[in-house]
Amino acid sequence: MKIIILGGYGVFGGRLAELLADTPDLTMLICGRNLDRATQFCDNFRGVAAVQPAQLDRSALDQHMDRLSPDLVIDASGPFQNYGDDGYRVIETCIRFKVSYLDFADAAEFVFGISKFDQAAKEAGIFVLSGVSSFPILTAAVLREISKTMEIETVQGGIAPSPYAGIGLNVMRAVLGYAGAPVKLTRNGKRTTAHGLTESKRCTVAVPGLLPLKNIRFSLVDVPELQVLPPEIPGLKDIWMGAGPVPETLHRMLNMLAKARAKFNLPSFVPLASIFYKILNLMKFGEHRGGMFVHVTGRQDGEPVERSWHLLAEGDDGPYIPSMAIEAIVRKHLKAESPEHGARPATQALTLADYQVQFENRTIYMGFRAPPNADAALYRQILGHAFDRLPTQVQALHDDTAARTWAGIARVQRGAGLLSKALGRLFGFPEATNQCPVKVQFEPHKGGEKWTRTFGHKSFSSVQFAGTGRNDKLLVERFGPINVALALVIDDGKLFLIPRRWSLLGVPLPKVFLPSGSSHETQKDGTFHFDVEISAPVIGLIAAYQGSLELLAQP
Repeated sequence: MKIIILGGYGVFGGRLAELLADTPDLTMLICGRNLDRATQFCDNFRGVAAVQPAQLDRSALDQHMDRLSPDLVIDASGPFQNYGDDGYRVIETCIRFKVSYLDFADAAEFVFGISKFDQAAKEAGIFVLSGVSSFPILTAAVLREISKTMEIETVQGGIAPSPYAGIGLNVMRAVLGYAGAPVKLTRNGKRTTAHGLTESKRCTVAVPGLLPLKNIRFSLVDVPELQVLPPEIPGLKDIWMGAGPVPETLHRMLNMLAKARAKFNLPSFVPLASIFYKILNLMKFGEHRGGMFVHVTGRQDGEPVERSWHLLAEGDDGPYIPSMAIEAIVRKHLKAESPEHGARPATQALTLADYQVQFENRTIYMGFRAPPNADAALYRQILGHAFDRLPTQVQALHDDTAARTWAGIARVQRGAGLLSKALGRLFGFPEATNQCPVKVQFEPHKGGEKWTRTFGHKSFSSVQFAGTGRNDKLLVERFGPINVALALVIDDGKLFLIPRRWSLLGVPLPKVFLPSGSSHETQKDGTFHFDVEISAPVIGLIAAYQGSLELLAQP
């Protein structure tokens, strides 16, 4: 099978070629305006699939189709927003030469308009699918899964790329093209417009039981979902899709430019694309992680319900997700499982199960959440269905809302430095001891729990509650004037409590000084065990305590 990849050495096209590198019966023509770059990409390519460089611009494709004789054309060039009056030239060429077509288009108008070629594509005996990327095909797959149990009325979603993912110049041009420009969408059941990047929302992407992303700012983007999904979802009243690029300082600069353009009717900021492209690709710091969310409200059996889907991608795996949809379709095509003939947006091309296959053997995870039951125990509220993966005794300690006491034996260590001792006193930690009786009393407290730990004759208390705002999906523990927001992460039969943010009297404190340490709960020999370590950069160990607990019989 021979494939032409227009923009084959670019960000998306290059990653697609890498994903298909293990396919022996495949020849990929890596095409673009710059033959040297195409040749360099092919020289560095590793895999059993064959690659060939070609100097070929999308505008000249029709002049080379007979010579190249491809079985499939993939447009990974863009920006599709700037294709102009002759925007569908590649598709028209493919129909004329009876060659199937896929693209990475993220331009709402472009993808929405593809259906006008449906009859011609059917007559040519080919498939023409547009928008074969995370937006909209993955979003659509999620919504179809959710719609099995509820009637969808509103949709909000967003994608947050890793700061290390790299962004193509054409993507930056597309973003600046719609910044402050009218964006078509559905609100209150009616078609209307808003302005790109002028509206923002915050969300914490959190797959249950995994380390969530930081609470991220998402801003409205002009993506295919806004136009192609409303006709496919009866009863949909509102849809909003955003992107959450980091660092947030640059994101806010884009918001300001967009608002200025919308208010003062300024020209497009596309001429600034190369500047933003260079800055964004230089500012690579923070966690090398990305994610995506889809939040839905609607009705089930006449009652209001809501549900959300979350995806987390670690390290270098995340940047490949936009190319995985085309990878999956190509692999199916090689197995004679091709899409039906015709031209349409790619919203129906893959299921969530198809994506699950793509994510296997990669550090990409997804899961659903429902609003926490206010009557449920605190840790169950935060962990959702992942709570049921905890060891039995860890569940037993946390799955209770009544006052109770657990007791056992513990060992306590304390840091030796002056700052360490001062912080230990501020938190109220006990003195060091090799072995002492320990007792933990749990009491309901304003929607959370008050924990009173007694080591020997020394007691200290903290209050735990579910975080909100920037601390959403986190457990917050209050020690006097200090709040520490902790992620609840399940791994290898252990519940880890990982510090993510902290504040003093509500004022955020620098993360560089955030206390850390490997703290976890588990079960050993049928007994609850805890291992808590609290340390800080420069300061070192503040306190650590390990031991076991059992439920005391209530009088």
